[in-house]
Amino acid sequence: MPVETIRWTGDSVRIIDQTKLPTELVYLNCRDMETMAEAIESLRIRGAPAIGIAAAYGVALAVRDVRIDSWEAFKHALDAAVERLARTRPTAVNLFWALDRMQRGIPTSDFRPLTSGRGVEEGRALLLEEAHRIFEEDRRICRAMGKNGATLLEDGMTVLTHCNAGGLATADFGTALGVIYAAQVEGKTIRVFADETRPLLQGARLTAWELMQSGIEVTLICDDMAAWVMQQGKVDAVLVGADRIAANGDAANKIGTYGLAELAKAHGIPFYVVAPVSTLDVSLESGGQIPIEERKPEEVTCGFGRRTGPEGVAVYNPAFDVTPHRLVSAIISEKGIAREPYREVLMGWVETRSTFEDF
Repeated sequence: MPVETIRWTGDSVRIIDQTKLPTELVYLNCRDMETMAEAIESLRIRGAPAIGIAAAYGVALAVRDVRIDSWEAFKHALDAAVERLARTRPTAVNLFWALDRMQRGIPTSDFRPLTSGRGVEEGRALLLEEAHRIFEEDRRICRAMGKNGATLLEDGMTVLTHCNAGGLATADFGTALGVIYAAQVEGKTIRVFADETRPLLQGARLTAWELMQSGIEVTLICDDMAAWVMQQGKVDAVLVGADRIAANGDAANKIGTYGLAELAKAHGIPFYVVAPVSTLDVSLESGGQIPIEERKPEEVTCGFGRRTGPEGVAVYNPAFDVTPHRLVSAIISEKGIAREPYREVLMGWVETRSTFEDF
């Protein structure tokens, strides 16, 4: 990747402020948990894997500078940080997966009570170490996903993608775009149509910019052009990421993904979902149980500072939709490639979840 989306600097977490792209490449140093929480809420950092990494570092920041002289105080600071960060984005399950790992990262039997300065520092070090582990795992998982997915792409193919599921959404290659990068590494030439992805234009602002930085041939289209581009025979496959996948293979992703899946089905084009095992939520039987974040109406009526809708108009602004598993040709993870019926394979992936040592 030409840029690093998120990095621990030694005393802060440096992220790209993605609200400034593509016109400015601006870095933000998050030195405390609240700054990190605001960055996640405001989409300064976004993408399910990157949100999980950012939240993990947010927990480490939360306990770093707080005066702690007992186990109770340490546990209170940890739980308060997890509770605050959990409120930032409800749909991306990686957020909750990472926060759960951070809470489980402290073996309570070894740190009760945390009365000594040494004990407190050990607890803080354990949390930071777990955040680093989550970061490094994501880098390796991105490469494994990309390698698995690249087997589905042939030299000269053109793929269509939606939103941003690349390096800007992860710690490395990305999910959907990671497949394209991996194919490029293998010497394949892959061209891309990038949906602009309304209302916040993540495809236009982020995906098009990222692919151009990486030397991938990309053509930007409006969301409502996808059907025509498919009908013209210009698309060989659709690649998207996911923020949460239910046990049956229903996948939540950026609003507009479901429509693309229906279009791909109608035109006989394979529709691939690319996501790490940490995105699977097998506690949910189907996509109907996935919580869908609804964002501010101003994103629709006053996008990027200019009013495009009349004052007082009612607005419905869901940030995600759910693609039924019947429309998904395959789900690609670091574990491999799953096809219908999904449940057994996805459950198996979760039961043998990857660890840092696997990569």
